[in-house]
Formats: sequence, C-alpha cells, structure tokens
Amino acid sequence: MSSIRAALLIQRWYRQYVARLEMRRRCTWNIFQSIEYAGEQDQIKLYNFFGFLMDHFTPASSERNLISHIFRENEICRDIEWERYFCYKSIEVPESYTGPHLTFPMTFCGVSKLMEAFKHKQQLHARYVLQILGETWRLLRILPNINYVSVCHNQEITICGDLHGHLEDLLLIFYKNGLPSSEKPYVFNGDFVDRGKNSLEILLILFGFLLVYPNDVHLNRGNHEDHIVNLRYGFTKEILGKYRVHGKKILKLLQKIFSWLPLATVIDHKVLIVHGGISDMTDLNVIERYVSALRPTKMSQQAVNGSKSQNSRNGEAGGPVEGRRRVYSLTHHSPASAQRHNPPRRSLHNLPISNQLSWSLEDELKRRRRLAGFDQSYGEMNKSESDSDSEPAGTETDEQEWKQIVDLLWSDPMPQNGCIPNEVRGGGCYWGPDVTEEVLERHNLQLLIRSHECKQDGYEFCHNRRVLTIFSASNYYEVGSNRGAYIRMGPDLVPHFIQYQASRTCRELTLTQSVGWTERSALRALREQLFVHKSDLISAFQEFDPNNTGMISLRHWASATETVLNLGLPWRMLRPQLVNSTKYGMVDYQQWIRELSITEPKLEISDTSILETMYKNHSNLETIFRIIDTDHSGSISFEEFRQTWKLLSSHLQTEISDEAIADLAQSIDFNKDGSIDINEFMEAFRLVDLSCIICPDAP
Repeated sequence: MSSIRAALLIQRWYRQYVARLEMRRRCTWNIFQSIEYAGEQDQIKLYNFFGFLMDHFTPASSERNLISHIFRENEICRDIEWERYFCYKSIEVPESYTGPHLTFPMTFCGVSKLMEAFKHKQQLHARYVLQILGETWRLLRILPNINYVSVCHNQEITICGDLHGHLEDLLLIFYKNGLPSSEKPYVFNGDFVDRGKNSLEILLILFGFLLVYPNDVHLNRGNHEDHIVNLRYGFTKEILGKYRVHGKKILKLLQKIFSWLPLATVIDHKVLIVHGGISDMTDLNVIERYVSALRPTKMSQQAVNGSKSQNSRNGEAGGPVEGRRRVYSLTHHSPASAQRHNPPRRSLHNLPISNQLSWSLEDELKRRRRLAGFDQSYGEMNKSESDSDSEPAGTETDEQEWKQIVDLLWSDPMPQNGCIPNEVRGGGCYWGPDVTEEVLERHNLQLLIRSHECKQDGYEFCHNRRVLTIFSASNYYEVGSNRGAYIRMGPDLVPHFIQYQASRTCRELTLTQSVGWTERSALRALREQLFVHKSDLISAFQEFDPNNTGMISLRHWASATETVLNLGLPWRMLRPQLVNSTKYGMVDYQQWIRELSITEPKLEISDTSILETMYKNHSNLETIFRIIDTDHSGSISFEEFRQTWKLLSSHLQTEISDEAIADLAQSIDFNKDGSIDINEFMEAFRLVDLSCIICPDAP
C-alpha cells in the first residue's frame, strides 16, 4: 500500500509540475504574440495615416511628395520599360567572385548549386539575382490568381507554411522530405520574407524551383509579400545591406513580383490553401491582385484603355491569356466614395482618421499641416489642378474585391460564430465556424489550410477540423518557442504532419530549460514595453492613488497596466515575474518603475520628454526614415530628419518643436558629419535590459 501511495503522490506531483510548466509556456506565448500583433496594428495605423495624406492633400504638397513614391502612383505598367529597367546584361561578374555561376534557363543542377552556396553563407552576385527575379516575373504574369492542382494516385503533395527568412527550416524540410520535383510537388503558403535573416535566399531558392518545375511548385502570396510591410519588418533592410549598388533595383523588381504572386491554391477542387483566411464576403470567383493589399487601387483611365487595347492585341505576356486580370500600380483611393457605396465593415482600413474626429475635414487637414510643419496652404483640388497633374481622373476598382484581398491575407479564425473586425492585428477579420461552413459549402470544398499564425506545435485544427493552420518557421519568437511543421497530403486528401525543430541548441535543452529560455526572452521584451511607457503608466497608476501614497492594489495595477499597453495579457498571473515584492496585496508602483532595470543611451538633449516618444515609436520612426530615404543610401540630412519627425508627430497628433528636433538630430549624429545614417539612427533607440543578461548555457 505504501508503494502505491508513493506512486500516486509522485504522479500527482508530476501532473502539477507539467500543468505549471504548460501554464508558463502559454503565458510566454501570449506575451510574444501580443507584442507581435501590436506592432502589426501600429504599422497599419501608420499606413492609414499616409493614405489620409494621399487622399486629402494636394498632389503638389510637400508632405504628400515625401511619401507618394511608396504608393507607386503614376506608374503605368509597360512591360518594355520594365524589361529595360531591370536589364542585367550590363552588370559584369568579376573574376574575384567566388559564388555560384548560374546558366539560364534554370536547371535542377543550378538550383542545387544555389542551395549549396547558401548553406556555406555565400552570396549570389547581383547579376544572377536580377536574372532569376526577371525570369520569375515573366512566369508569374501568365499564372492565374488561383492555382488548381491535382494529386496523382502515386504521389503526395507537400504544403509548407510561413518561413519568415528562416533558411535553416527550409533546408531541413528539403532534407527530411526531398527536393521539389515533378514527383514531389510543393505548395508554399506565403510569408517567405521579413523577421528572419535569409529572406532573399529563401526567395531565390523557391523561385529557382518554380522556374524549373512551374507545374509542381506553387507559391501563394502572404501578407508580408508587401513592400509596405517590408519597410518595417526587415526585408528592405536585408536587401540594402546585402546589395548596396543594385539593392534598389532588386527591391523594385521584388515589389512587382509580390503583386503577381497567386493568392490561393486549390487541390483537387476540395482543399483551399490561402495565407490568412476567409470572411463572410469571400468569393473565390472574384479575386483581383494588388501591389499592396493594405490599400485599394485606382487605375488611370489611360492605363485602363491601354490595357484593353494591349490585351486585345497581344495578351499580357505576348500572347492570349484567358481568365486573367491585369495588375496596375498602387495609387490613391477616395474613402469618401468608398463609404458612399460600401458601408463600413470590419477593418481599421475602413476608418479614415477624419472619421474619428469631431471637427470638419477641412479643419482637420489644416491642423495636420500645422502639426507637420508645412507652410503651403491647403485647398481643394480643382479641375485645373487635377488636369495639370500627371495623375488623371481614374476609374476606381470595386472596393469589395480589395477587401477580399485584405481578408485572404490578414484574417484569423475564432471559436465563436460570426465575422468581426480583427482589431488585434488591425487588418482583415476574425471569422467563426459558421462562416467556414458557409464558404466551404458554397465552393464545394472540404478543408481550408491557412498559415499566418505561429503555433507552438507547428499546426493546429479548429472549426470542427475544417480549418487547419500550418506554420513552418520553428523557433519563431525565440529558440525553443515553437516547433515547425509541414503537411503531406495524398489522393485521399488526409493531412499528415511532420514536425521538427531546426535549432540544435533547442534540441539539446530539456523541456524545463526550453520553457525557461523562452520565458526570459518574453519577459525581457515585455519589460522593454513597460519601460518605454513608464510616464503613461505612472499617470494611470496615480488615478488609483488620489492621496499620492505611491501604493495601489494589485487589481488596480493590473487594470492600469492593461489600459496603457492594451496587450490583452493576464497581468495578475504575470505579477510574480514582473513585480519583485508586494506588501499586503499592494504594489509600490514608483519603486517598481525604478526596478525595471532598463538602461538607455545618454542622448544629450534638452527636451527629455521627446525620449519616451522616440522609444515608444522607434519602429514607426524607422519606417518613415526608410520611406524618406528615397535613394536607399542609408543616410538622411538633418532637414529630412526634421520631416521624419514632423510626419510622426502629425500621425501621433502631438506637438514637437523644431528646436527639440534639431537638438535630437545633433545628439544622434554621433560622428558629426552633418547627416544621420541608419546605424546612428538605430543606436539611438537601443535599450538594454540589465536584469536579463544571461549565459546561453543557462538552464
């Protein structure tokens, strides 16, 4: 009996231990995901602000000129001009080049050489990069928006989710599953780029296999295959860092390629594969492509007429192409007309900034101009201004089609029925099992496979197993944070999962060590968020402390912290990891703020209040920096830096004086050369968490 009792006690202890470990793992996951989605929402809000400027400021205004190039406006797609611009033949490969030499048309041997070079950290010459991208662009133009594929009786198709620049994961998939071929087809479901360090290498490998096996390799577009998103999440920086001379051309061609990527793949007319998801408005029979899915397109009448005549003569790629929609460059779109025909639905995209303000549009525009520091007077565009500008009156695309693209790329499933705004990400929607049932039944489908969300096990079923999420980037947030997975599917269309962990370090850790490692990383990121909001936190705490005692209850601490950060986290559960001590259930919030142990660079500026604004919005600032740095030189002048800050202050609706900005610019210019380069810019925002400096071998 005593041995049985001991066994039961050990079993109970072990179950409690595993339960606590799982709870810690879930809390860690929530921290990572909440911070990630908050960043995406910030990016969309910033882009909506740029759209506001484009919609309502005159084409000649300074602030509109600063950002107009990111919208690709006035750019009519002429294939001959693109061919000339991206011509690689004038680029010579020097004898000193030690990387792979490629021949075209691409062969399996050529892609194999490419993979081997990337394994050994070699860089492909810009001539070959442009040549691969050019060939890919020509191929994508003749593909449909939705690829329809079939699984033969003697083969399986492999489906991969987000890779996000994790080359190690892609190479591991190929090692375990085999390389793409006519006998081993693949579907890659978007988000090849951003966040990781080897996004370009992944693209070149996938494009190489696409060129060799165009009927057996299928690439869906993800929400990160978007040049606006790339400005924030690292891909733009990666390209310019690797190719300083030809980086601008490479980026421009990639923007073009992204807009031509198919949006979905259907297997045997039964399985739909799309990056984000669906909504109650999804209709696979009506899908358009857009340069940026964050903003609807307006085509010039000249472009429309030109495309009709061109398509009637030659088709889009030199011959007749059926069932295909022409893509045009991104220009601005009028929210007013959109709302007139389509009532606001789910997304933050449908909420122009002016709708949130009580005063008139004209007053708001004047105030925005004043905050942005521009002295030109605002006036409505009259006919002469419109006619004189290079952007003629256009024909707007159906906004319902554009909303579909946002939903396909940005949406997430939820357990409840219905379809509501995805306010966590800021774009797309949350859709429920009833929507899944209705859309799948209407299109005679049995399963929806999507990606877009990192899952701890690499995959997850929901909606009565009719929606399957697959995520292929292991260690996405931190080493040990999640496993990657891919799907094998045969003619029976039953998914089989293969999981993996690409990092050898993670495989050597025990479960307890792995959870501890990722937990420390998540708490470090969370403390940084708390630190940069410290003034707002103190103000929120003081509302619960009318007598200025410096103490508030744990409940009030959790409520105020969530109000300020808006991350949706279980703050009371996280309190032991964030607050060192409490007394009788009370938190000394002033002492707690001092104990966050975050240090900052000693920038010598007179207006210290600008520092917190800088730290809270450093990602937005970096995005604006890269937008204003139109020549991609990696450096901007003091005047351009002033314009960067004025745009940000207008976006945040705050007042920042020219003197404070000049003071900050001089402080950031560490080498005193009269300009600010990107390294100086980012060094100014670097935060160090002294409490979380750990040894890699720590348990």
